[in-house]
Amino acid sequence: MTRPAAATAGALLVIGDVATDVVARHGSALAHGTDTAAEIRTLPGGAGANAACWAAHSGCTDVRLLGRVGADTASWHDGHLRRAGVRPLLVPDRQAGTATVVALVDAHAERTFLTDSGAALRISPADWSPDLLDGVGRLHLSGYLFFARPSRELAVLALADARERGIPVSVDPASAGFIATLGVDRFLAAAAGADVLLPNADEARLLTGIPDIADAAAKLSLQVPLAVVTLGAGGALVAESGALTARVPPVPATAVDSTGAGDAFTGAFLAALLAGADPAAAAHEGCRAGALAVTLHGGRPPGPDGTGP
Repeated sequence: MTRPAAATAGALLVIGDVATDVVARHGSALAHGTDTAAEIRTLPGGAGANAACWAAHSGCTDVRLLGRVGADTASWHDGHLRRAGVRPLLVPDRQAGTATVVALVDAHAERTFLTDSGAALRISPADWSPDLLDGVGRLHLSGYLFFARPSRELAVLALADARERGIPVSVDPASAGFIATLGVDRFLAAAAGADVLLPNADEARLLTGIPDIADAAAKLSLQVPLAVVTLGAGGALVAESGALTARVPPVPATAVDSTGAGDAFTGAFLAALLAGADPAAAAHEGCRAGALAVTLHGGRPPGPDGTGP
């Protein structure tokens, strides 16, 4: 296997989930069967959409997002994406609502998700055309696509079309819980042919069965040319062709909400690769974006005024 090229001209196309996030920050433990005081906001989200927005925020000037949303909120999400510098390629669904995620964020900024995938995983090969790869330098697939049959078929098809054109493909595994339900072997088979895998530590351990995270990263890079494992406040590991090649230190930050931090890493990492950075330097940019993300509410980068999306 060869390492993916360090730089590729062209746009970044993200295929993934667009969601409406209901973020509830609670300073005390949840009180079962009664009320818990919380600060609650409704925000645009979704792992794929967040990564696309962070790529644009990180300097990628041509970011495109293919996703499926409920027809009733399509214009709301379209507007937020455009304001973030992303070109939306949204498919309105009149039978299912936009994916909705309830994010419970505790006093330590750790989050727990309740997920209704809605229209997001109803995206299918019928929504795909190889022409969507015109002008694209990198394709990124949100791992959530792999957890339902129609969206998995689309992911596999898009990956194959990208490989035929020589376009590098990255995959974010997205959810250890969903991978466990689908099955590790089925996930890896569907993602076969990707050039870059971007798991967090839990996902990397699950995908390899190896507790030591450095060894897990190295093993993953035997299945894809480049594996980059995010460690949250611990930085990131870069592994290539079976060997650990970089330990990227964390960027200090005071966390208020970890929602979307991994998506921020992904978007900034891919933007840096497109700009010509090597994997270690790109991972450093990812860590910088992740550190900024945890200081914000929700999963998107700050808007033009420096506040939320």
